Amino acid sequence: MLSTVIIAAIFILYLGVMVAIGIKHYSKTDSLSEYILGGRKLGSWVTAMSAQASDMSGWLLIGLPGTAYVIYTGTSEAIWTAIGLFIGTYLNWLFVAKRLRKYTQVAGNAITIPDFFENRFRDHKHILRIVSGVFIVIFFLVYTSSQFAAGGKLFNTIFGMDYTIGLIVCAVIILAYTALGGFTAVCWTDTIQGTIMFFALIIVPIIAVISMGGIDDVSLRLAQLTPESLGFFPQIDGRINGLLLASALGWGLGYFGQPHILVRFMAIESPDMIHKSRVIAMIWVGITLAAAIIIGIVGKAFMPGLEDGETIYMSMINTMFNPVIAGILLIAILAAIMSTASSQLLVSASSVSRDLYATIFKKDTEGPSIVWASRLTVVIISVIAIVIAIDPDSSVFGLVSCAWGGFGSAFGPLILFALFWRRMTLPGAIAGMITGGVVDLLWYNLEGGIFDIYEIIPGFIASAAVIVIVSLCSKLPPEIAEEFDSVKTTKF
Repeated sequence: MLSTVIIAAIFILYLGVMVAIGIKHYSKTDSLSEYILGGRKLGSWVTAMSAQASDMSGWLLIGLPGTAYVIYTGTSEAIWTAIGLFIGTYLNWLFVAKRLRKYTQVAGNAITIPDFFENRFRDHKHILRIVSGVFIVIFFLVYTSSQFAAGGKLFNTIFGMDYTIGLIVCAVIILAYTALGGFTAVCWTDTIQGTIMFFALIIVPIIAVISMGGIDDVSLRLAQLTPESLGFFPQIDGRINGLLLASALGWGLGYFGQPHILVRFMAIESPDMIHKSRVIAMIWVGITLAAAIIIGIVGKAFMPGLEDGETIYMSMINTMFNPVIAGILLIAILAAIMSTASSQLLVSASSVSRDLYATIFKKDTEGPSIVWASRLTVVIISVIAIVIAIDPDSSVFGLVSCAWGGFGSAFGPLILFALFWRRMTLPGAIAGMITGGVVDLLWYNLEGGIFDIYEIIPGFIASAAVIVIVSLCSKLPPEIAEEFDSVKTTKF
């Protein structure tokens, strides 16, 4: 009982700090640009840490270790998923970040991804803005619900709290500092949370290995649990499972279309600061992904037979550490959940208020009224996400997989072609976005044979193919080509 009270006290203190940051930045968010993009004033460290903390989410400490915990096929799937994510992260920072930062400022000073699409292709009828806004709301509802589900599992496992109540508590805290402080508050809390996640993921598997007597003893325990080698490649009937391998690597494609990550690139103070941010981000990503998988593998040896493998990180901490240390390490899960959910709520709010509400009802996109519309949107989306996540058997890995694939298919090819292909046209952009999103959703609901491959792969390919075909069959306005050329020579 005492240990639970101590952990609860640590949680309350931490949550209080996060809300205080939101209150601090409340008075600095009078305009939508400040609320949504922080006035493009982020430094290298905050950009890197915020991008990666908002990227990985509760999935990093719950979903990925839970997948790796499932010896034998789950471990290889987790390894190759991590490899795909690492490659995707690097390519996103290397090719997309700097180009997007420059282009979004040159093309009408866009503050959201739909803004960029509309300005880039001179979409005066707002078709791209509305379609992209609809996809953002659909997929972020699923994505945000995955974070709330992770929060429900956290409070249920640690405090014995009813899953639904824990889910609501987590949602209310995230809602508070997101609605109050906007983008700047979210980025600063992300930086704090990313640091906590980094050290917690390193400490837990090291202490577990030491407590079991070393690596040799861990290997022995694992060998007793399964007659097969852990294996590096996913296997089926004695051969490599190509569909599962491709699906795992396919996660890397998702990076190019994630609005909550891309908006960090847009918010950095200068494009020249991207290189430093990339180095910081890749060190963080490489170490945390490896540590999360090791937690799942080591956790199988340490605590075999868990009914829900996605609780392994929490269960190990409760067993190994005193209440004070446990409370600090468990905050890492809360940090991961909060950093991602807050970012997703913010992007959803910007899309509903600026891309749907203001466009459809022809409202002014600046000033206090639109900021309040964004804040109200955060509340509404939170409530709907809670309803989606209300099932205690919700899989964090599964929910994240669905949303990640949707964004990667609908927005990924569009972002890449918009930044690097001069010949791309408005009809190609519209057709590509709709094709990617629809193919992803249809594929997700089919199963068996080729339909077992991760839906992001057929969605991404279909979208890219349609963009090329339709663009080549439609006319390229000269002003779009001229602007594309000017971005290459623009200096900041």
